[in-house]
Amino acid sequence: MPTETPSEISFDLTSEADTQWLGQSLGQSALPGLVVALVGNLGAGKTRFVQAAAEGLDIPREAVNSPTFVLIHEYEGRLPVYHFDTYRLGDIDEFLELGADEYMSGDGVCFIEWADRMEEVLPRDRLTITFEITGELTRRVTLAAGGKVSQSVLGSLSGHRGAGSA
Repeated sequence: MPTETPSEISFDLTSEADTQWLGQSLGQSALPGLVVALVGNLGAGKTRFVQAAAEGLDIPREAVNSPTFVLIHEYEGRLPVYHFDTYRLGDIDEFLELGADEYMSGDGVCFIEWADRMEEVLPRDRLTITFEITGELTRRVTLAAGGKVSQSVLGSLSGHRGAGSA
């Protein structure tokens, strides 16, 4: 009998090593066309998570920087990576003017920080990762899949539940 893939899983991260493990696992499981919507307060670990995921996609961690002032960074790895930061954008039109539609419908992996600000134009098939600060160094991270590609990646991650799984 086939096992059902969860549509949402949570992890309690108690260290930077847990964040590294989860991000790298996501990067290793990433598929072409994956859109990752990152949601959480300032300092919750969104950029650090993207750095770890990039490592899982064969991109050196030190190559990945916060795109706050550039708005988008592109990296070449096992799959192309497009890293957006929508914090400083005034509205959805500015996001779309960056070519977001083309990036999100391509064969790369899109990481969108502050994605809740652009939610209405994000594809339904996305992996939404919500970071909740639970302590000075601890986070509760919830991953929710909204379609076929994101569900497949989430299923791969649920099979790797180890460090910090809730």
